[in-house]
Amino acid sequence: FIIIIIITFILFLLVSVLGASELAFLTEPNDVIAVRDRPLMLDCQVEGEGPISITWRRNGIPVATGDRAVVLGNGTLLIRNFSKRRESNETDAGEYDCAAQNRYGMLISRKARVQLASLPKFLSHPESVAVDEGGVARLTCQVNGIPEAKIAWQRDRRPLSTADPRYTLLPNGVLQITGVRRIDSGLFRCVASNIANTRYSHEAQLSVAGSRIYQEPVILSGPQNLTINVHQTAILECIATGNPRPIVSWSRLDGRSIGVEGIQVLGTGNLMISDATLQHSGVYVCSANRPGSRSRRTALGRLVVQAPPEFVQWPQSVSRPAGGSAVFSCTASGAPEPHLIWLKNGKLLMPTGNVKLTNGNTTLAITRITAEDEAIYQCIAENSAGTNQASARLAISQGAELPEAPAGLQATILSTTSLQLTWEQPSEHASQHIIGYVLHIRRLGEPDNAELQEAVSKTTFRHEFHNLEAATTYSIYLKAYSALGGSQRSNSITATTLGGVPSPPSFFTKVLNQTAMQVYWELPSKAGKLEGFRLEYRGVSNPDVQGQDIFPGHINTHTISHLEPAAVYEIQLVAFNGNGDSPSTRRLVSLAEGGNPGAGKTGQSCNCAQSDESISTLLVGIHSGITFITTTTTIIIVFTTTIIIIIFTFFISITFFISIFIPTTPIIIIIINTTTTIIIIFFFIFIMNTTIIIVIIFTFIITITDILSSFLCSLFSLFCRKAASWETPPTLNGVRGPKPEGIELSQVSQ
Repeated sequence: FIIIIIITFILFLLVSVLGASELAFLTEPNDVIAVRDRPLMLDCQVEGEGPISITWRRNGIPVATGDRAVVLGNGTLLIRNFSKRRESNETDAGEYDCAAQNRYGMLISRKARVQLASLPKFLSHPESVAVDEGGVARLTCQVNGIPEAKIAWQRDRRPLSTADPRYTLLPNGVLQITGVRRIDSGLFRCVASNIANTRYSHEAQLSVAGSRIYQEPVILSGPQNLTINVHQTAILECIATGNPRPIVSWSRLDGRSIGVEGIQVLGTGNLMISDATLQHSGVYVCSANRPGSRSRRTALGRLVVQAPPEFVQWPQSVSRPAGGSAVFSCTASGAPEPHLIWLKNGKLLMPTGNVKLTNGNTTLAITRITAEDEAIYQCIAENSAGTNQASARLAISQGAELPEAPAGLQATILSTTSLQLTWEQPSEHASQHIIGYVLHIRRLGEPDNAELQEAVSKTTFRHEFHNLEAATTYSIYLKAYSALGGSQRSNSITATTLGGVPSPPSFFTKVLNQTAMQVYWELPSKAGKLEGFRLEYRGVSNPDVQGQDIFPGHINTHTISHLEPAAVYEIQLVAFNGNGDSPSTRRLVSLAEGGNPGAGKTGQSCNCAQSDESISTLLVGIHSGITFITTTTTIIIVFTTTIIIIIFTFFISITFFISIFIPTTPIIIIIINTTTTIIIIFFFIFIMNTTIIIVIIFTFIITITDILSSFLCSLFSLFCRKAASWETPPTLNGVRGPKPEGIELSQVSQ
């Protein structure tokens, strides 16, 4: 540990005190958008043996410094007032690069495109449209702003809220309205704004007509051909109308899966691909299907994903004696294939008698080296997505040399968060002056200044990186250091850590009938790359009835049919990838009430309509029974006439018989209860001359009995209805794709 600290300290001193003899850029200028009459700064920082001079060029012509433009001490170019004079074509906009020079040669940075912020007039304005109620409306406007204008919409000159899920505003300014209502009518206009200006389009009238009639599916706007760079977002529009409303789906023309990571549906059918990769390039097919039929319409659009050049092999600085030979190799990848050119001290290199370019400019060979060949050579890789540059120095040997670049760098994946690096041990002669190594690692696609560096001793040829991210690709290279400085970097390699298993999927069920059900699941979040799903089912009472289906990762629904009628099934869903299975998700589904709203719930459900009839009968029965018991007891206590007891018992028995065997309703309950109570009270008072206190006691008992029985039966009815809808259907706002009705949420097994 102490040795590593000492080596790190020595390397720090070498870089920051002595300075590296190799001229290299720490920061290069980036594309920027400037505002008129505002300051503009372009960065350019270099390292290397001084003195170093920095000069700037615009469109290949040196930038004149003075009151308006000045080069700061750190190499930054400051333009105090960025301007474009209307009376002439003179402007500060253009392609800028900086040139760094020391006694060993000159280095040219990549070109930075500087544009003036502007917002010209609209290229197209929204057009008035008439739409049937319940149909689809599409409004669009177009303006080319620098930077790209942010588009908002107004209705009747008031800001239009897109909180309503029927409104979809695409980044390119297209406004989509689905399920159009009469309240949507009005005058619409779009508002474009950026740092330069704000503009308003012409107004367009949206009119809503009467009820819709049957209409075949029609794609109002399909996907357009689109070209983007990697890591950008692509939106492929597809909006369709028809009656009934068509279902929009997406596929690839080559039959490959679209995938799930970074895929999202905007509105009713627009496909958004976030963090695009080269694998997303292809022809996409939008299909609009009329529900319940094979009638459909399709539209195609090509997505091209570009990648700026990235070096696979860098040229390495070498020191050769006069009369010797040197070979520089440079290989770059990208989409489209990068074009390579070479510069010598900042100027285009032309092959001569002793300078040869071969293998598509990937190899520069210099023979019979003379003093004129001593220079800095740059390999420039260019394509339509961007540029990149790498440099190496050819020096004529005059003493001790810098270490050679380490060779044989390899990576071994250890786990989801760690990997091991190994490299070849240099020869005894080459290792005499080496004092240590420095490993450089960064996530692929991130800038160099985001890399992590770790120093190791000169006797170490193996190192492990920990606490990395799962399923992530890293770019790694190695440099050797001596007392004179650092070597050129080794060949860069890439390594991808292992991915984890997918997260457990949530799924829903919908009972279609007594022998079939539909299973619909959510695509899980990124916890590991997804390869597919495994759906298993088995009968609870008959385990021999079971099945298993496997689906690719983009499928999220399946119908299970030919099941045992009215049986209870256990459903289990597992997501899997090359690293294993996710935790299982399971539930019980009953087919006993197939097709009913309560179908598919775990356990037995109650028929609330039948329960209400039972409750009505129960109320009459309770009333009649308590009345019979109370009245009979009162008569026996007060009177001893047997004939009266027999007559009254017969009357109450008839009432009880009616309550049990004749279907009743709440109205009949009220009539029967009221009638029997009045008859009994009349019997006591006028026929049997009973005292009023007995009548009051009798009436109180009957009334309290009716209230309590009604309350308890009402609670039973409420419980039945609550149980019938015990599982509230989940909110499916975050679920991609078509959403079935009447679905139920599953639970993850513990």
